[in-house]
Amino acid sequence: MDSTKKEGLPLIDPSKTELRHETAVASAMSNKGAHAALGYMVSAVLLILFNKAVLSSYSFPYANVITLFQMLCSCAFLYAMKRWKIISFTEGEPQSITGNPVTLVPLNTLFHTLPLAVSYLLYMLITMESVRGINVPMYTTLRRTTVAFTMIMEYLLTGRKHSSYVVGSVGIIILGAFVAGARDLSFDAYSYSIVFIANICTAVYLASIARIGKSSGLNSFGLMWCNGIICAPILLFWTSFSGDLEAMMSFPYLYSKGFQVVMFLSCIMAFLINYFVFLNTTLNSALTQTICGNLKDLFTIGLGWLLFGGLPFDLMNVVGQSLGFLGSGLYAYCKIRGK
Repeated sequence: MDSTKKEGLPLIDPSKTELRHETAVASAMSNKGAHAALGYMVSAVLLILFNKAVLSSYSFPYANVITLFQMLCSCAFLYAMKRWKIISFTEGEPQSITGNPVTLVPLNTLFHTLPLAVSYLLYMLITMESVRGINVPMYTTLRRTTVAFTMIMEYLLTGRKHSSYVVGSVGIIILGAFVAGARDLSFDAYSYSIVFIANICTAVYLASIARIGKSSGLNSFGLMWCNGIICAPILLFWTSFSGDLEAMMSFPYLYSKGFQVVMFLSCIMAFLINYFVFLNTTLNSALTQTICGNLKDLFTIGLGWLLFGGLPFDLMNVVGQSLGFLGSGLYAYCKIRGK
């Protein structure tokens, strides 16, 4: 009798089973967050280069029209995938549920995302304009200061505070940006001002995603859809009123195959980057999203120098860039170590 009891199944500690389950879930989430960060960095590099090619190489003067095309393409992709039941707009929603037949989401949810859509429109318009009058290496250098604005906006909108390790790594990034730009011979006050305004808009936008995205019940696709159907009509009216759409018809390269391909690729990359921005910000944080933007700058700067030219070699610029990457690396280390 005793031997039978001893040979029975071993007892399982429920607490240990639950701990293993939570560890597996955390590991899966961290892997998903890493994939989101990597996807963002790849699409961001390509989007900057395609936008730069349209605005500079082809001298296309209508940045708002590019933004409009990107929004319309994004809405078309999302609508088709939603109707074909490939995606849903809310977490855990069956693909067959469409909500409002016109907006595809409830109207109260649409109104809830209105502040996010407004910040998105400003972010898109000013960011597009900021890349026009400045070379790619210096553009990415100045954009790196977005981390400071993001930390401030996160604290104001969500009350989030960061450790001294994170603040120190961000300080190194900002120092590197100022060192890199200290001897920029192509300095243009207007272009620099637009980039810094773009940084503020980016910080507000990312912090809004972290705040509104989680309270709206929408996933990344749903947030992208709400942004598109709110902002696209506004931008369509503005480009029509300003005469950009009519003037675009006389653009000399409008029917050039090369221009059309670059414009189409720009729209594809805009769709992908918006998805990864939402995914990365909701899975990780607004500041992590900004740091990912800094890490991808290495590839953007290298390709920008090769394809579009820009700054001549300067030791101060190299030191500044190196400090920026050092700060980004330290931030990544702090997040991995949980500091």
